[in-house]
Amino acid sequence: MSTGLIITLIVAAVVVLVLALYLAGKRKAPHSLRRRFGPEYERTVAQHGGDVEAAEKELRDRLRRHGNLRAQPLTPQERESYAAQWAAVQERFVDSPVEAVVEADRLLGRLAEARGFPGDGYDEQVAALSVHHPERVQGYREMHAVAVLGREGQVDTERLREALVHARALYEDLVAHSATDGDRHGDRHGGHAGDAHDRHDVHAGGEPHRHGRLAEKLHALRTPHHHEPHHHEPHHHETSRRSA
Repeated sequence: MSTGLIITLIVAAVVVLVLALYLAGKRKAPHSLRRRFGPEYERTVAQHGGDVEAAEKELRDRLRRHGNLRAQPLTPQERESYAAQWAAVQERFVDSPVEAVVEADRLLGRLAEARGFPGDGYDEQVAALSVHHPERVQGYREMHAVAVLGREGQVDTERLREALVHARALYEDLVAHSATDGDRHGDRHGGHAGDAHDRHDVHAGGEPHRHGRLAEKLHALRTPHHHEPHHHEPHHHETSRRSA
């Protein structure tokens, strides 16, 4: 066998191998995106009318822009403030459901911004959240849409209630305690993350147990004037406001 023929065969083998690896990567990419985004993958495909290629292009673009984002920690005081504000929103829903959902929408936006997600526009903030909280972000979208409809008087109380309940999952993710919080707390307060965590008596959602009872009351709510004995608790107002 001549040297030229051997070289030709080697080159052909290399080309075939490269092509096989390329095709394998193309087949693997959609599965990787589907695993990464979960329900957000299916929602994006549906939004593009079933065009998988266009949907995956959008998801890859989100990953490029926001994949390296690192969530900023909350101090114990910040976490306590957001927990109190969310509890106040749930209390307010009993008498003013539209105003409560509008405020919850703004509160979730402020909380996301405090955790390091973009705060200069709703669409970009949601795009970033969809990369890091793909299982929860749809609840935020629903609440934002319902808040807009509520201000225009185009939505009933039950839909408002469901939107607030669904958005709570993202709120719990964002306010939850994390390992990076402990580093920041120790630097700023000279304490240990575990001590701060215990001191505020939080459960898996990262907020006081009493807010779990408020959530149960919200689940049971069916009419805008369903009055139950409750106590308004003091809460802190942030100076900055983010428009819905």
